[in-house]
Amino acid sequence: MRTPAVMTLGMVLTPCGLLLNLIGTLAPGWRLAKGFLDQPVDVVLYQGLWDMCREQSSRERECGQPDEWGYFAARPVLAARGLMATSLAVTGLGLLLATLGVRCWRDEPQFALAGLSGVVLAVAGLLSLVPVSWYSHFLGDRDVLPGPASPVTLQVSYSLVLGYLGSCLLLLGGSSLALAFAPWCEERCRSCRKAPPPGPRRGSISTVYVDWPEPALAPAIKYYSEGQHRPRPAERGAAAKPRVGFPLPRPPPKAYTNPVDVLDGERDAPAASQGASSRSTQPYHSSLPCDSDL
Repeated sequence: MRTPAVMTLGMVLTPCGLLLNLIGTLAPGWRLAKGFLDQPVDVVLYQGLWDMCREQSSRERECGQPDEWGYFAARPVLAARGLMATSLAVTGLGLLLATLGVRCWRDEPQFALAGLSGVVLAVAGLLSLVPVSWYSHFLGDRDVLPGPASPVTLQVSYSLVLGYLGSCLLLLGGSSLALAFAPWCEERCRSCRKAPPPGPRRGSISTVYVDWPEPALAPAIKYYSEGQHRPRPAERGAAAKPRVGFPLPRPPPKAYTNPVDVLDGERDAPAASQGASSRSTQPYHSSLPCDSDL
């Protein structure tokens, strides 16, 4: 497996930050003082955390200069000594963890160990950034950081710049290595989802069965009474509801029955001896039903 880019970036930036912090801690160049009245114009004084050096352009640098102002007893200097040394030790521990986590002769990197090393290196960057920032804030204050009196000018020197750069590189490299926690967390979440639950599973809202009432369906068979459609007994007093179902054909009407005896007139009719002419001249009193009666 190829080493992830974030791990490669972290392994490149953190050793550079360690080297810059080491130079900034040991080199006597945190503050530069120049413009002495009783000395040549090109004489400068470098003040660091452990030593002070006097340098002239035409001569070599002379270190081990006496501390006439109580510079080494100042609180920013004492705090910077302790914090910078602690930062270097923590950086070494973080690099050791990063070496074991990123590869360490394995086919796949150990993401958890690499992420832990990133957190350690980021803490080391903070430990070195705090004293550098504190020292820069009181650089020109002679009451906090004693130094030569005016008109001597006090300026930032190279060791302070290297300390800033080393701290930033450690923070970037540590943050980059800390991103290795993402694959590890993803793998852990995937394994937790696949693992069976340790105990009986509690019912959730998705497994609750609701016994909904079934809707009343209209009957397909109509109720008939005496050849006419009548509603069901339960629906007689209720409001009209929309018809549901398929219509059934109505039954055919019953045959017509006439209550009058149609042969009553034929029994009392006159004799059949009357001629056709007489019958035509007499009024017809038959009681046969007419078409209107039908």
